Amino acid sequence: VDCGITSVQQAELCKQLGITLIITDHHQLANEIPDAAAVVHPRLPGTCYPFGELCGAGVAFKLAWAICQQVCGTKKVTEPMREYLMQSLALAAIGTIADMVPLLDENRILVHHGLRSLKANPLPGLAELMKVTKLIDKSTLLSEDVAFSLAPRLNATGRLGQAQLGIELLTSPPGDRVNSLATYIEQLNSSRDSLQRSVQLAASKLATTDFDPDADPALVLAGVGWHLGVIGVVAGRMAEKYGKPVIVISLDQAGGKPGVGSGRAGTPSVNLHEALSECSQRLVRFGGHQAAAGLTIAEDEIDNFRSEFYEAVSRQTIDSDCVSEILIDAQAPLGQLNLQTVSQIEQLSPFGQGNPRPVLCSSGVSLAEPSRRMGGGDRHLSVRLTQHNIHIRAVAFGQGDWCDDLNACEGPIDIAYRPVINEFAGRRNVEIQLVDWRPSHAHAAAQKS
Repeated sequence: VDCGITSVQQAELCKQLGITLIITDHHQLANEIPDAAAVVHPRLPGTCYPFGELCGAGVAFKLAWAICQQVCGTKKVTEPMREYLMQSLALAAIGTIADMVPLLDENRILVHHGLRSLKANPLPGLAELMKVTKLIDKSTLLSEDVAFSLAPRLNATGRLGQAQLGIELLTSPPGDRVNSLATYIEQLNSSRDSLQRSVQLAASKLATTDFDPDADPALVLAGVGWHLGVIGVVAGRMAEKYGKPVIVISLDQAGGKPGVGSGRAGTPSVNLHEALSECSQRLVRFGGHQAAAGLTIAEDEIDNFRSEFYEAVSRQTIDSDCVSEILIDAQAPLGQLNLQTVSQIEQLSPFGQGNPRPVLCSSGVSLAEPSRRMGGGDRHLSVRLTQHNIHIRAVAFGQGDWCDDLNACEGPIDIAYRPVINEFAGRRNVEIQLVDWRPSHAHAAAQKS
């Protein structure tokens, strides 16, 4: 059963019905289907379902909807079933966002209405988790609220080997149990965050001391005892930073078991699964797709694998420009970023995979005051910017290291950013999320002349 957060309930249903139920998303379809199996899949051979990009949670929701209609004998279901389906729609929205499937077509509809249902009538456990994350006070929930607040906390239970607590949170009635579960899951997420930062720090240090992340076509990094639950996230963060494939491998502390690795492509010009296939003789096993993969490897094969993997990646990128690029949707002065304009941008939501939040740029921007680090471990950046006497707050998540360079920069800067509406204590203000920055070219040219 591959249907994410609803897998336990689906397994119990199968047990009662005496069948094997296979619910899969667009990534997976069993090669061998058991004889006594009911298969639900948007791309099942021989069928013509119009949208094949549903995730497992979305497929499970469509199945539940069909069962409710079958039980009622009509397309319009009873009120209790309608309430159940609306709460299930919120779960489907969370799964769709967390699984990073394209937010297009049917997925867009599921997320749009699922977020509304999540706000209006959340499951008891989700309501408690929203209190912990302070999302309960927001007038409108965004896909980013799920992606950066709810999903990481639900995922933390699985990453740290306690996935059953996430299921229990989502299936328990109101009461002290869901209150304590939400609090404990918040603590688990903090532990996951600490583990992730520790592994990322070690991997980043290894990348710059033992390798050349700017010149090498990829990075293969291995460390003893790196937590398996976070190596995928670390690989993703580093692949995004360097714009190239990164594989992070956790080595067994006792040395008796093979290493386990997780990789991210970091660039659309590289098919990660294809590159791994070319090095398969060095691996115990591997699997995944173009953008992400997992592998198992003997420790004494890592050096040989690294060399062959670099060659495989190089063959794919020999005619490609591997320099990371930022796609700018429009140039806009800061003075145009008022609530009305940004509210109109929000009508393009839900934003996510396949439908990213628009990236704008502005030139000749100055610091109204020195930037500062913020957040746990000073990971994030906060700064007030000004342009033509317009002031605006900017944040850069995960970019606390920009602080010193920004403050030392003489003259104006050019910025790429995403405009957002920040809601706090009942007040709504426009602020921007920095994507990148550089010293202003116009200022540099004037200085030279």
